[in-house]
Amino acid sequence: MKKFSFTIRGNKYDVHLKDLEENIAQLEVNGTNYEVEIHQEVKKAKTPKLVRKEIQRKPGEGFITKKDGGKAIKVNAPLPGNIFKVLVKEGDTVKKGDVLLVMEAMKMENNVLAEKDGTVASVKVSVGDAVLQNDVLIEMV
Repeated sequence: MKKFSFTIRGNKYDVHLKDLEENIAQLEVNGTNYEVEIHQEVKKAKTPKLVRKEIQRKPGEGFITKKDGGKAIKVNAPLPGNIFKVLVKEGDTVKKGDVLLVMEAMKMENNVLAEKDGTVASVKVSVGDAVLQNDVLIEMV
């Protein structure tokens, strides 16, 4: 519900008011839960409290399993521009930092480098193609 921070005699306390019903408050103070009674009038909350039944999940339901969908490395366009030179072809082996292609963007030639070692699986663009940012240029394995 609400969070407060108090300093009492030089000690800092982080208080989280979790629930307030009638004159009983559920508090968490520095990670420890407390149930306290309030000795003055408590204003009623204007919003109703939503109570739902706990969801019963079937075994294995609701968990995401990571599938090994191949280890293809996609080289994306860093910014919009035109392909000026393609320096690799399918089957070429490249090392991290090798120039794969040159693209013209903002009236400048920009080298697109290999981020990892690998083999070029496919070249998705050719010289003169216009590409947008994040378009797939080359796939490597």
